[in-house]
Amino acid sequence: MNIVDSSGWLEYFADGPNADRFAVPLGNVAELLVPSITLYEVFKIVCRQRGEDAALQAVAMMQQGKVIELSSSIALLAAKLSLDLKTPMADSIILATTQIHVAVLWTQDKDFEGFSEVKYFPKV
Repeated sequence: MNIVDSSGWLEYFADGPNADRFAVPLGNVAELLVPSITLYEVFKIVCRQRGEDAALQAVAMMQQGKVIELSSSIALLAAKLSLDLKTPMADSIILATTQIHVAVLWTQDKDFEGFSEVKYFPKV
């Protein structure tokens, strides 16, 4: 299973320098998990930058994967991770979702660098 965090989705939608790296997991919808917090983050940023219609189109594409709602088990693990790792709430929720679902997290977010379950690509 694969999870692409918000930075990866945004890079892909913007056709940025690392877009091709995120095309790999995004092209395999059957193995794609989408934490609901990434829907929030991507919708907010795309809406601010390109308008609501573009944001709705982005979210529609994201929802082709399996959306993972914030459950109590994810929330509690995320809180513990946040305390232990000093990570922001959204990052902690994404990492907790990755761990609970035994997935690979694809990202450009430096906060995730060095984790065994993460494929980290520095921003170009």
